[in-house]
Amino acid sequence: MAVKLKPEELYKCCDLSSFKFNTTADIGKFEGTIGQEKALKSLDFGLSLTSKGFNIYVLGESGTGKMRTIRTLLHEKASKENVPQDWCYVYNFKDPDMPLAVSIEPGRGLVFHRDMDDLIKALRIEIPKVFESKEYEKQRSKIVEEFQQKQKNLFTSLEEEAQAKGFAIRKAVTGLLIVPVKKGGEPLTEEEFSALDEKTRKKVEEIGKMFQERLDDVVRAVREAEKLVKDLLGRLDREIALGAVGHLIEDLKLKYKEHEKILSYLEAVKEDILSHLDDFKTAEEQPAPLPFMRMPKPETSFVRYAVNVIVNNGESKGAPVVFESNPTYLNIFGKIEYKVQYGMAMTDFSMIKAGSLHRANGGYIVINALDLLRNIFSYDTLKRSIKNREIKIEDIWEQYRLMSTTALKPEPIPLDVKVILVGNPYIYYMLYSLDDEYRELFKVKSDFDSRMDMTPENVEKYAFFVASCQKEENLLPFDRGGVSKIVEHGSRLANHMNKLSTRFSDIADIIRESHYWAQKEGGDIVKAEHVVKALEEKVFRSNRIEERIREMMLEDTLIVNTSGEKTGQVNGLAVLDMGDYSFGKPSRITATTYIGKAGIVNIERETKMSGKIHEKAIMIISGYLGGKYAVKKPISLSASITFEQLYEMIEGDSATCAELYALLSSISGAPIKQGFAVTGSMDQSGDVQPIGGVNEKIEGFFDLCKIRGLDDSHGVIIPKRNIKHLMLRQDVVDAVKEGRFSIYPIEKMEEGLEILTGMPAGELKEDGTYPEGTINYLVVKRLEEISAALEKKKEKEEDKEEKKKENDTENK
Repeated sequence: MAVKLKPEELYKCCDLSSFKFNTTADIGKFEGTIGQEKALKSLDFGLSLTSKGFNIYVLGESGTGKMRTIRTLLHEKASKENVPQDWCYVYNFKDPDMPLAVSIEPGRGLVFHRDMDDLIKALRIEIPKVFESKEYEKQRSKIVEEFQQKQKNLFTSLEEEAQAKGFAIRKAVTGLLIVPVKKGGEPLTEEEFSALDEKTRKKVEEIGKMFQERLDDVVRAVREAEKLVKDLLGRLDREIALGAVGHLIEDLKLKYKEHEKILSYLEAVKEDILSHLDDFKTAEEQPAPLPFMRMPKPETSFVRYAVNVIVNNGESKGAPVVFESNPTYLNIFGKIEYKVQYGMAMTDFSMIKAGSLHRANGGYIVINALDLLRNIFSYDTLKRSIKNREIKIEDIWEQYRLMSTTALKPEPIPLDVKVILVGNPYIYYMLYSLDDEYRELFKVKSDFDSRMDMTPENVEKYAFFVASCQKEENLLPFDRGGVSKIVEHGSRLANHMNKLSTRFSDIADIIRESHYWAQKEGGDIVKAEHVVKALEEKVFRSNRIEERIREMMLEDTLIVNTSGEKTGQVNGLAVLDMGDYSFGKPSRITATTYIGKAGIVNIERETKMSGKIHEKAIMIISGYLGGKYAVKKPISLSASITFEQLYEMIEGDSATCAELYALLSSISGAPIKQGFAVTGSMDQSGDVQPIGGVNEKIEGFFDLCKIRGLDDSHGVIIPKRNIKHLMLRQDVVDAVKEGRFSIYPIEKMEEGLEILTGMPAGELKEDGTYPEGTINYLVVKRLEEISAALEKKKEKEEDKEEKKKENDTENK
């Protein structure tokens, strides 16, 4: 027999004597995370283990303090670790399209950058100086004069011999030529040459050919000498420049002697400078093509000697911790910027920009999993980087272009980072199930729970949390009554009187709102009534839809009876979740039965408005009826069950008991009290199972009854296993205390049936029958009547068929 719940069973009050303070101003702030021991141990394990693949996925409901905990733990751990090296990109003189990555001690990247800048500035001053010196001019003039003298001697000797034979050297478009001349020195014309006799012409041609060959030899000798002079001048320039460049480069080599890659780079810089000395020499201003047009002086670019420091850890203390709030591909992996000149996009290694993965290298990076998956290419590239242990800066869109373009391909940077993804459980289990690589790369799960046990220690931590919020945000202090209401609200959020919610973002909101109402009243302390006011106002701001639905019920637009008795009708309870607010909604569940063999018809299923779990509940009812009433002989029944005035999908099995009550009422003809509402799942044996949202369901029906006028006929039937989940509003508790509202917990389905009908359910007797005056007796009686009616109908149809056959035989 079900017994009404007592008022103290409906709400668990926080013991004020457990608090050793008057207000939260008397206690300190809480350092650490409350109620997440399992998650904290997982995080510590994942952060401490450096083996490959042990990256972390932190999962849990929103507001459980995941990010705050991660931030605290990482900063504490990272501060004790070594600062990673700086990373720079420098010009690759062998392959300009593949800039070289250089690592150097933290803080020395900028020093290296400044050293190279100072080197080029010094060379731009020193190199022009040495080439303007008298010593250089003297040596250069000597080489040039020797060449010019040799050239002069060669041509003079040949020209004297040619003149003696009547020939001279003349310039032509094709080069130098030997031509015959007259005594006056003028060249012979073609007519004059043709007028000579054949013997003389032949002799002139032979001598001219001989001198032309000698002239060609002289020209070749002069060209060889020019090459030699050019080579000598180049050597001279190199030797002179080396005096200015060499010691500066050697000083840098000595400074960075422990970095082999930098030494190779400096050697390449020296060779490139010596090969491009003209870039450092003072350029002569070119004359303008037109007097009024002054051409701008072309600027020589020395960017190839610069150092692009993409990661500078000079001011870091410990390992880096990066929280990437916008994990686009470019933000994580870096990018190559472009500048437009004369309509063309141009770039170089100095325009390579680091991503958050570069900055986190050697430390930790935290990324929101959902944001990561939303951004194209980011997730796959992150997995590839972790797997290959390197960061590549690439033009990701290159593969999608119709034509490939020349682009920089910077040298990959070795990656050593711990990746922490933060997200909800759905994403974790989806990735774990569908992505094999994910399982290998994120082997540590840190699961943040949404509730914790209500122990004295945790209650004390709640008080410390209230004090922390109060002090950090300069709020009014809370007295013990105010803190106790916050603790009780934590139990309500956890939907368990022996648990506390760990969704501290919601708790913090109530703390702030309570402060507001206390301050508005002019108080200097937040008390229990201020917390209650804050909770009531929060509901008031969110319950517009609930009020509209209740208004429709009061107007009988949505029909819900709360008085009288009806056969085949019971009040069921459902929860509507609007996201920010959920509330209970009473609904009429009706059942009709009639002669037939169709079994139980779920109207919602037939109209495709029923979910799988609800369909399962209808089948459980069929199983219960069969096990209860068809043990010895089969039963025949046609029945339909529906939620009246339902205009949306229905899902869940919490109405199983209510649907069975409506069905048994319809079969037996016993009316059901409409002042009660029912919630509860059940199995095929009739054992009542717990359901969710019990507080909202009770309060939803209570509010409707309260407006219509409470009396001792109103109440709710719930599963007994849900008692521990009760944290009801104070007005509900008061109504129960005054006897105007009742809450019955039941373990067996029959207990609720007796409450609703006022009749005993009836126990099966030894002869297989139920006592008269019981529900089960009426049910069995009605089922037998239906079976008899069906049997009689079957006999009539058989007699009719037999007569038809006899008539057909006689006619034949």
